[in-house]
Amino acid sequence: MNERPKRVFLERQNYRRRRLIDFIRMVPVFGAILWAVPLLWSTEEGRQVATSDAIVFIFFVWFALVGVGCVLARALRDGNDGSARTQD
Repeated sequence: MNERPKRVFLERQNYRRRRLIDFIRMVPVFGAILWAVPLLWSTEEGRQVATSDAIVFIFFVWFALVGVGCVLARALRDGNDGSARTQD
């Protein structure tokens, strides 16, 4: 008897939900990378970057991460995966 391996089929909705969860898990990594950007700002002729500019940038990133988190959590809760649902 030759048994073929069964195909793994994942419904589109479940697949997109899993990819959304994967993206949600990556948001803190993106946030950490963005928070490190002020450390990479170049200085001209020994001048330092103003602390106020760095703090404003960090809070902007923080507010953006909160907003993205809210949108993604709502999309996950509502099951909105970006595709139009058709009712049969």
